[in-house]
Amino acid sequence: MTTVLNPAPLPPLASAELQRLQAALLPVLVERAGQMLAVKSLDGGRYVQVDAAMAGWLGRPAAEVLGCTDADFFDPALALLLRAADQTAQAQSAPLVSEHRVERAGGRQEFSVLRLRVPAETAGPGWLCCVWTPLAAERQREATLQAALAQIEQQQQALEMLRRELADQALRDPASGLFRRANFEDQLRREADLSLREHREFAIVFIELDPLPPKVRAFGEAGRQRVLEALGRLLRGGTRAMDASCRYDEQRFAVLLSGVGLATAHARMESLRRKCATEIVVHEGQDLGFSVAMGVASFPHTAHTHDDLVAACDAALAEARRRGGNLVTLAAIRFETPA
Repeated sequence: MTTVLNPAPLPPLASAELQRLQAALLPVLVERAGQMLAVKSLDGGRYVQVDAAMAGWLGRPAAEVLGCTDADFFDPALALLLRAADQTAQAQSAPLVSEHRVERAGGRQEFSVLRLRVPAETAGPGWLCCVWTPLAAERQREATLQAALAQIEQQQQALEMLRRELADQALRDPASGLFRRANFEDQLRREADLSLREHREFAIVFIELDPLPPKVRAFGEAGRQRVLEALGRLLRGGTRAMDASCRYDEQRFAVLLSGVGLATAHARMESLRRKCATEIVVHEGQDLGFSVAMGVASFPHTAHTHDDLVAACDAALAEARRRGGNLVTLAAIRFETPA
């Protein structure tokens, strides 16, 4: 059988003993935290106690610091700010925390200073306990954190750009760099709906390469690739932001010209045809050259439905090819009213 002995309760510490214990522990805790401790009189702001770290920072032995004021160590402007903060802390019972920048030995140091008014047990003004905490390590941590966050943000932006590029590449024809047919069809449907609502016209164009000259065919697929790249550049450069150009199928390219009629579309495509015919396409030191045939149809003048518009444009392209190519042909205008 084990007997448990209950120790006699310890008597509580007297107020004076507790204060002495706290006074003994405070410098130890302050030193371990890398802080500096100073105690000032409330009546004149004179130092009555400093620890070794504070005395070393002020540049004097602790005994020579006692009885001095901030004006003995700092420039007048900073001494005035410190005195104002001391007086603010004296007027309240709760601790006051403020930050100060100190220029010393040609360098700048930043501190967070905690001030706590300690009243005297007997009649008298009491003291002001000041704990100075250097902020260099905290500022360094903040700078490191900000740099890390900035790097993460840059990486996220780079990943987002890569994601968009990959998504964009999936929608584009790798040979010409133009969008594929699905994108063109979406824009064509939206343009047709807009045209019906706002009673405005638009045009579409089918484009096909004329038979390639012998020197292009001699280079095989590499020569054809150069021609497709050149045509893609010309189509992208010759259309506006609201227009759309695409690789419609293996043989045809398509352009949607938003808000323009048949005559304007013809003029713009005639200019593009001439650019194609005079474009210099170099491969292995030789100018390849190419030309195109184009068919132009407009909505609603040459067709009143999506299918009729595509059929009219295809027929105009076939007529341009039948005439030998390197030509822009317009679809016939329909004069009957839609049902």
